[in-house]
Amino acid sequence: MKLDIIKPYLPWITLLVLVLVVGIANPAFFDPQGMIALVADIVPLFIMALGMTFAIYIGGIDLSVQQMANLVTVIATVYLAQFGIGVAFVCVLAGFLFGAASGFVTTRLYVPSFVSTLAMGFVALSGAKYLSGERALSMDATLRNESFGWMFGNTVGIPHELIIAAVLLVIAWFLQTRTTFGRSLKAVGSGELAAVASGLNVDRIKILAFAISGTFAAVAGLMFSVKLSGGDANLANGFLLLAIVAVLVGGTPLTGGVGGVINTVIGTLIVVVIRSAMVYLEIDATQQQMVFGVVLIAAIALTIDRSKLRGVVK
Repeated sequence: MKLDIIKPYLPWITLLVLVLVVGIANPAFFDPQGMIALVADIVPLFIMALGMTFAIYIGGIDLSVQQMANLVTVIATVYLAQFGIGVAFVCVLAGFLFGAASGFVTTRLYVPSFVSTLAMGFVALSGAKYLSGERALSMDATLRNESFGWMFGNTVGIPHELIIAAVLLVIAWFLQTRTTFGRSLKAVGSGELAAVASGLNVDRIKILAFAISGTFAAVAGLMFSVKLSGGDANLANGFLLLAIVAVLVGGTPLTGGVGGVINTVIGTLIVVVIRSAMVYLEIDATQQQMVFGVVLIAAIALTIDRSKLRGVVK
């Protein structure tokens, strides 16, 4: 059987095999409450990956999401007393504007997205360090509970984090599959020159895609901040690699035009299972990053559309 035939199903097959292997090695893995808690714990990462899917879907990448999340943890902590629950709007607006700025630099200044978003990430990092005074900040527990305590409760045994994630997934799915904007994203990812020739405003589509990525990163940062009751310029460190792995291993290639947000759900679950296996095997954090680096290379090699790379100088 040719790889091309089974490629669309590889993420599902991978997830199933990993679940069976980890479950056999550690039967406690199949405990329903434990699985729910495991998935709930990874919600901020999923939200970050969900937003990044839009940037990768058009053939770009957003390397600023981790630093954007870090900046938002500081913004939320510093301005919670002043704005209350309204600080959520400030955080989301900051994410949208930073993402749009990345898209503007990419489209109007012709800077490749990996450079423009990396640079915007450094801007966000500097902003986080400036606002925090280069120290870890703590939220007022009473104000946090009054404004955002609802985020981490549960209803009939379902953590509210999962409900938030489901709502954002529905919004992202609707944008991708049920709107003209979503169809335009696919057209740009499938072939930018063809999209331009068909009359699409490719620059505007790209800017919006990066703005969405920044917005979702901001939501992830807000959840980090509330969950850990504070802000820090390094609070979300380590999640960039995992977010990229979640998108790519789910089946949305760097060349764009294929996959989407549902694939990212599968990719995030694969990351969850791999992390669970490594914790069970007592693999330390440094080695875990190495493992995910290898997984990232494998995901790129298996998902990338090599036909789009023909004629590209190596």
